[in-house]
Amino acid sequence: MKKSRQRRKFFSGILFSAACMGCVMITPVSAAVSSQDAVTDFSVRLFQASRTPGSSTLVSPFSVLSALSMTANGAHGNTLAQMEEVFGISVEELNDYFRKCLSEQGGSLAAANSIWLNEQSGLLASPEFTETVTDYYHSEVFEEPMNEETLEKINGWVDEKTEGMIPEILDEIQPDTLMYLLNALSFQSKWETVYGADDVFSGTFTEEDGTERETDMMRSTESVWLEGEGAQGFLKYYEGGRYAFAALLPEEGTSLDDYVDSLTGEKLSEILSRKKEGYTVHAVIPKFRSETSKELTETLKSLGITDAFSQQADFSRMYGTAGNPGVKISEVIHKTFIEVNEQETKAAAATEVGIMETALITDDSEKYVSLDRPFLYMLVDCQDNLPLFLGTMYSPEN
Repeated sequence: MKKSRQRRKFFSGILFSAACMGCVMITPVSAAVSSQDAVTDFSVRLFQASRTPGSSTLVSPFSVLSALSMTANGAHGNTLAQMEEVFGISVEELNDYFRKCLSEQGGSLAAANSIWLNEQSGLLASPEFTETVTDYYHSEVFEEPMNEETLEKINGWVDEKTEGMIPEILDEIQPDTLMYLLNALSFQSKWETVYGADDVFSGTFTEEDGTERETDMMRSTESVWLEGEGAQGFLKYYEGGRYAFAALLPEEGTSLDDYVDSLTGEKLSEILSRKKEGYTVHAVIPKFRSETSKELTETLKSLGITDAFSQQADFSRMYGTAGNPGVKISEVIHKTFIEVNEQETKAAAATEVGIMETALITDDSEKYVSLDRPFLYMLVDCQDNLPLFLGTMYSPEN
């Protein structure tokens, strides 16, 4: 059988400000404790493995896991076993988790999924696979020739679902591509308490090498204090209180790289679950904007997903072909965008999988945290204490 080149496109974007048109509104639901712990642990390990030390990084583990879990529905044998080992949870449990997320309407989070099949490939996708993805992930299904017109349609889909923040996910399209799977995740919300004109001031952000940069800073008083081994921080809620911006500032003398390296899923879960309310937290956040684009193939290999990228890949459940049908993952690209200002936060992320062919304490209730040096930040689902996005900020100039 002639080997075909298959790419699967996964897209996921988070949008905090503008309306998300044409998206399914979702609210992540509380999974079983073991599932929630597995998702958080995967989130931390993925972030650690994908970041570039010393550089600002933003990753949406929720997006990447959504994309890869759809992929895993087509995997079989050792390929599937490796993916589930890295996920820390079975693909069936992930399917249930994401279906519940998509079925819960309302809230600020929205998702859209689509499958793009090569109508000229001669290799038909397994009905069981497409039915599973459409059932559990509410995916649209398109059959198109893999040409420039379809490239424009795919990029247009991504552009629409991110309100233009990520205008394209593909630079080119290969005619022998078998399939693209796209997942779009968006979030829109203003701050629960918007910063006033008097809350914005010119301050200094000190990078780890001592470089000082003047930047606009925003001050507020928050009520939730975060504390863990080696770092302290706070939560700042978005409208409705379901989601929050969380920041952790390493202790003086501890580099952000060292702190991130020391983090585990268990430690992060403990920090978020043991948040301390009723405090007076004097918080300072810099305005910042960051865009990143990463190829995650080597990252995922380092975590233990290796067969999926090799000639040993077995995606026979995707095409209903016994053994190795000659397809493998050729690339995994993840794009992100975030902008934080006094009114709102805007953020987006896109994941593409190609299948081939500062803290001072005065007393117990009053805290001070000024993010005027490198820090870790998150977009958190406060109901599940789940980090939807994880990022490091080394300089507001990035």
